[in-house]
Amino acid sequence: MANGEVKSRARQWAKRLECPVDENANYRNTFWCNRDLIPTPPDRRTWTWQGFAGYWVVCGINTTAWTAGSSLLSLGLSVPQAMGCVVGVALISAMLAVLAGWPGSHLHLGFTVLSRASWGMLGGFWPVLNRIVTACIWMGIQAYWGGQAVKIILGALIGAPFVNLQNTLPASANTDTASLISFFVFIVIFLPFPLIPPEKLQLPFRITFVLITGTMFGMLGWSVHAAGGAGALMYTPAAVSGSTASWAALFGLQSIVGSQASGCLGQSDWTRYARHPNSALFGQLVAAPIFITVTSVCGILITSAAATIYGEYIWNPFELLLVVQKHSLSPAARAGTFFAGIGFLADQLALCQMLNGISTGMDMAALCPKWINIRRGCYILTIIAVAICPWNYVTNPGTFITVLSGWSVFLSPMTGIVVSDYFLVRRGEYHVGDMYMGNSRSAYWYTGGFNFRGFAAWTLGMAPLLPGFVRAIQGVSSGDGWDRLYQMSYFYGFMVSLSTYALLYVVFPQERQRGSTPFVLEAHAEMLSASEDCDQRSQQGRIIEGQKLQSNVEKVEV
Repeated sequence: MANGEVKSRARQWAKRLECPVDENANYRNTFWCNRDLIPTPPDRRTWTWQGFAGYWVVCGINTTAWTAGSSLLSLGLSVPQAMGCVVGVALISAMLAVLAGWPGSHLHLGFTVLSRASWGMLGGFWPVLNRIVTACIWMGIQAYWGGQAVKIILGALIGAPFVNLQNTLPASANTDTASLISFFVFIVIFLPFPLIPPEKLQLPFRITFVLITGTMFGMLGWSVHAAGGAGALMYTPAAVSGSTASWAALFGLQSIVGSQASGCLGQSDWTRYARHPNSALFGQLVAAPIFITVTSVCGILITSAAATIYGEYIWNPFELLLVVQKHSLSPAARAGTFFAGIGFLADQLALCQMLNGISTGMDMAALCPKWINIRRGCYILTIIAVAICPWNYVTNPGTFITVLSGWSVFLSPMTGIVVSDYFLVRRGEYHVGDMYMGNSRSAYWYTGGFNFRGFAAWTLGMAPLLPGFVRAIQGVSSGDGWDRLYQMSYFYGFMVSLSTYALLYVVFPQERQRGSTPFVLEAHAEMLSASEDCDQRSQQGRIIEGQKLQSNVEKVEV
């Protein structure tokens, strides 16, 4: 009896904790489906071209683009050569964003569900798990830099007592007391943001756009004015030439493109909310390349000018603002660093939500749709990001950051498969309802739920890069064939997987490879009708039981 009660209560709590379902919905929470996984309904398609432009401004003005110059100059390139690479990065990233985001704006499906068509209903969990692992680390790192923005703000508000706060943590902690306090303050500030649904994030992104743009150009004006010019770095010649310079430029180009691999891969997670199919194009083709390039130029100019002031090159903007506070806490310095900190705080909050929270929340929802939606997935992601102690990877990077930066070895083939599946194999035609059917009747069930074509294309695009990847981690690269192949890993992985995937469908065509059918298919119709029949039978049962009870009462009275 006790066991029965426990099971009954467990079932009741499981039912209560299920994800909410819209009123009059044409879906139910199943192993494959919930509100955040279905095709985005018209009332949630709210994103206009201004929203996507703001999205790419926020994505463009971040530490990756800001410090791109340091990555390229460290390879021996001159500033003009580095700027040429950055322009290439911006244009390639824009085109990748358009290609990977096109299915979302036309089918209103995110990457999570689209993966089921190219990898199989069960195989689609593989790219999803890859993205979750990557996002957990990046979420922690972005949150750490958000904590540094809070540290800058608190230093400006409190002054010397906080800037010079005694560190009570051991050296093995890889962080200091002020940074740890600031990190958890940032987490508390971030916690309400997952409550905002994706379709209502345009206004916060517009506010962030104004704040971070003003911050970047404000720091540029201050540094150049205080230094009396752009600084000596702008005139430093290249340290390499000939083929060495060419390979360095290629490696720098693909490395920076690869650092945005996850964002480009998951573009459909955002374009699915587009009001019109072409709403995202202005942001992707115009705003993205402009602000990626402008941010990199400003990063070099600010670093070069600041070196004239402080005698050292400080590429990270957060560290530069903290150095400003260490050198001076005058009213002007405190005011300047305060407003700059506000701009970077807003930017980090937006980055955590847009690049990690929404996409990973959707990925986690795919793992357990009945009980996890985007909002709950985002909170799970935040907990993991705190648990990994991200300051260990930022302040003492070592091999781990090398591994993380090279993760495009695994993600670039996935991007090629997404693009190939939509444009070359399906020609934009999908049996959408079959993406929510976990049995052999689905067009995307393939063999036991796995599409061997997707796995074969991914393996061929990834495996040849592993020797160079491992040698880079070990620091023993010598410039041989494997190392050269790794130096163009993103482009190799993307193109090989794209072409191999399409070729495999030519050699091994699939039944119902093309053609389109809507979301509510036979399985969902059966599911809904079965639920209605169950309700009717339950109601009829209650009526019959009531009639029997009334009859028994009448017999007793007689």
